Amino acid sequence: MLKAIIVDDEANAIKNLKWEIERFCPEVSILDGFTSPSEAISGINYLKPDCVFLDIEMPEMDGFQLLKELRFRDFNLIITTAYDNYAIKAFKENAVDYLLKPIDSDDLKRAVSKIISQKEKQGLGFELNKVIDSLRPPNNKKISIPLSGRTLFVDNEEVIYCKSDGNYTEIYLTEGKCEVITKNLKDVDRELLNEAFYRVHNSFVVNTYHIKEYIRADGHYLIMSNNQKIPISRTKRDALVQRLAI
Repeated sequence: MLKAIIVDDEANAIKNLKWEIERFCPEVSILDGFTSPSEAISGINYLKPDCVFLDIEMPEMDGFQLLKELRFRDFNLIITTAYDNYAIKAFKENAVDYLLKPIDSDDLKRAVSKIISQKEKQGLGFELNKVIDSLRPPNNKKISIPLSGRTLFVDNEEVIYCKSDGNYTEIYLTEGKCEVITKNLKDVDRELLNEAFYRVHNSFVVNTYHIKEYIRADGHYLIMSNNQKIPISRTKRDALVQRLAI
């Protein structure tokens, strides 16, 4: 099921599109609809939808400005507008489709089908999320990160992955944060001691709970929750596949 949000400054437009989606696209579940772009930004960042139906012409800010304000952009974008002069800019924003109002039901179904097709081609589809959920650690252990003159304590779920930088280690955290500590990756890996973490490469330890995709092409790599690609060593592949049960 695709989770979707509709953003349009006209309440009737949201109502009409929701009706069309419910009637012609049963594989889509509408999480919410927003007439205010600022409220839509908060809603998208919080709800993290799979798909956003976005109007362009809005009085508070236009759709493209809204996209720039988002922290969460890991969704499929479908533009819905009465104007045909934004198409090029829309596809530069990686829009899946561009639907002109009044929206034709066949065009809507094709747009949704594109998203579903893309998900299926990823190989792991939505099932990987269920596997990762099963790896979630039973307790939320705090990890200490020694910094200059202070020690930062973070929940293990906040750590996305760790990257070796010689005698230093870069620790990548949620919300785009990164901390560098004066410990090598081997020592950091030893200190984590949690079933959620796994060393997939000499230079990387990942939090398996933050894995979004396992890509078998181009030498095998992972895509993490912050959309970073992490290589997998050849010697680690079989063990990782068994660990993820894929």
